[in-house]
Amino acid sequence: MNVAYWIVAGLLALFHLYSGGLKLVRGRERLRPMMAWVDSTPMPAVRAIGAVEVLGAAGLLLPPLTGVAPWLAPAAAVGFVVLQIGATGVHLRLGDRRVGLNLTLALAAAVSGRLATTWL
Repeated sequence: MNVAYWIVAGLLALFHLYSGGLKLVRGRERLRPMMAWVDSTPMPAVRAIGAVEVLGAAGLLLPPLTGVAPWLAPAAAVGFVVLQIGATGVHLRLGDRRVGLNLTLALAAAVSGRLATTWL
């Protein structure tokens, strides 16, 4: 189970570090080609989502690595499930039916959260 957690959580953390980092440093014009929803969202909210993604990725990796506050790993995973449910809603509200990635990320986060409970 430990190896499975590191594979799922590691991939999930890498994805969110990348996408969250982009939201933190890029402007609306550079985000628009891959994230059409940024046009209907204020940039402070986009930046906040990016920060949540980066912090959540740290929450998936650092507590198990350090042994400090290991309950943060499943909490971060639940947070990513909630984030992806919200992202799916935004896509559907804007008429974008391509939500497969969001649903896959939500599933990966749920699996990661379940696997994280094995050491609590």
